[in-house]
Amino acid sequence: MRPAPTRRNDEETTSIDEQQRRINAEIKVPRVRLVDADATQVGIVPLAQALRRAREQDLDLVEVAAQADPPVCRIMDWGKHRYEQEQKDKDARKRQNRITVKEIKMRPKISGNDYGTKAGHVRRFLEEGSKVRASIMFRGREMAHTELGLVLLQRLAEDMGELATVEAEPKVDGRNMVMVLAPHKSRARVAPTSTLGGTTDDDLLTGLLGTPAAPEAPDDVIDSIEVETTEGDAEQVEA
Repeated sequence: MRPAPTRRNDEETTSIDEQQRRINAEIKVPRVRLVDADATQVGIVPLAQALRRAREQDLDLVEVAAQADPPVCRIMDWGKHRYEQEQKDKDARKRQNRITVKEIKMRPKISGNDYGTKAGHVRRFLEEGSKVRASIMFRGREMAHTELGLVLLQRLAEDMGELATVEAEPKVDGRNMVMVLAPHKSRARVAPTSTLGGTTDDDLLTGLLGTPAAPEAPDDVIDSIEVETTEGDAEQVEA
């Protein structure tokens, strides 16, 4: 009786794009489907011939599609490719929007002047691209009149309507009523980056095998840059 298959851990199920590709002597298959440095499809050749061809051009043989049969390998400058990819990743991180969360606290019976000051802080935070967590603090018998806090938060949301939307509606949290405002900002979108000097793995496999290859990374990693949020200790401005 065959033993029941064991569940592979997360490390074993990581896609090939998340691992270091096998290059040169690390490739252990008897034959490969070879793509030359200029993207010319050489065809299926013995591994030794592919390695010799790479050495003659003073380049590397890189396994780009281990799941194919036989695996697809490409002749390329692996060191140059890794450097260029690192620079692209660095540029992508620079383009990310880093959103922080600031907190402002008010009392339900805040004066008009104090409200104006707090609203000015909120406006500045939103213009800087930060989210704002607005809290109304109740004390003692004020808890019997939480509707005053609701009116105040609704007023704040209305005053900031041109800058922000209400991300979290007002709700009671212990002795506080909390609302979160998020600035109007569209997500940054970038085109999928090439992984092989102008040719993506999927393009390469489509040309070689005639069918689209399954994506090796989540769509959201390939197609877009997600907005990075930092929601640690919120900056607080109290009444």
